[in-house]
Amino acid sequence: MDLEAVRTFVAAADAGRFQDAAAELSVTQQAVSKRVATLEKLLGVRLFTRTPRGAKLTIDGQAFLPHARELLRAEERAVASVRPGRRALRVDVIGRRLAPATLLRDFHRAQPEIQLDVVTLFDAEAAIDAIRSGTIDAAFRAVALPGRQLPDDIEAARVHDEPIQLVTGPRHELATARTVMPAALAGHRIWMPGLVPGTEWAAYYDALAAAFALTIEVTGPDFGTEPLLDTIADSRSLATLVGEQTSFAWPAEHGLRRIAVHNPTPVYPHSLLWHRDNAHPALTALRAHLRSGRFHHSAPETWTPTWAERS
Repeated sequence: MDLEAVRTFVAAADAGRFQDAAAELSVTQQAVSKRVATLEKLLGVRLFTRTPRGAKLTIDGQAFLPHARELLRAEERAVASVRPGRRALRVDVIGRRLAPATLLRDFHRAQPEIQLDVVTLFDAEAAIDAIRSGTIDAAFRAVALPGRQLPDDIEAARVHDEPIQLVTGPRHELATARTVMPAALAGHRIWMPGLVPGTEWAAYYDALAAAFALTIEVTGPDFGTEPLLDTIADSRSLATLVGEQTSFAWPAEHGLRRIAVHNPTPVYPHSLLWHRDNAHPALTALRAHLRSGRFHHSAPETWTPTWAERS
């Protein structure tokens, strides 16, 4: 249905005269008559009768008027839903317990008036496709995987370097260590069943294993964080690696240890990705927030894969 014709009908019904409706809409009286005639033809009924005093609604016109007003209100709501600054900013955080979710929560605490819609997509490829299709506004990802280039319409900025920690059970050989060097992990069994080949996080840990001669096992089904920690807690030989800001809790009787890894400190390179044509003001605010709070690790030396985004 032509909403301009509907708007003209409502203006004529309120004014009672086509001439007055034309003045309100800044069009000619002929244009008002033509729009109303087009609407009447579409509906198959007469909406007005002409009288010496102007235009009077027919019984069909009276029946249609409240629905016409609702159509115009729906139009206003539709426009408002995508007006810059009104639509919630949709951001992919890879996992709700991981560092990107913490970064986004910090942004929300700093600017609570900005509406956010948080999603978790599978990998960088899915995130990039979603950004290009317009289904999300931005994504936190480790980018620039070996042999892959970002599309020309995608921007990326390195926003957070997250140190990696070792998690062991209380009976593990390294359980009492305060820190451990990456090279010292060679020969120990590091179990990470959640690593999926081809993903950016698998590429990161593959590079880490190659750099320091580590043994990272991905055998067995991935039942999630809690079963993984249950197994680590009971094992003398298995350990796992997590990001420093990965959020999880375990029963006190597990006695799990989170041990810092230093000399060098492996850091996971989180980047923010967005479409270069995205003008959402909340995206601009998020980028400014991340630039002002960029993580600078205090360790004298850090490690990250050579392919990691350096922007």
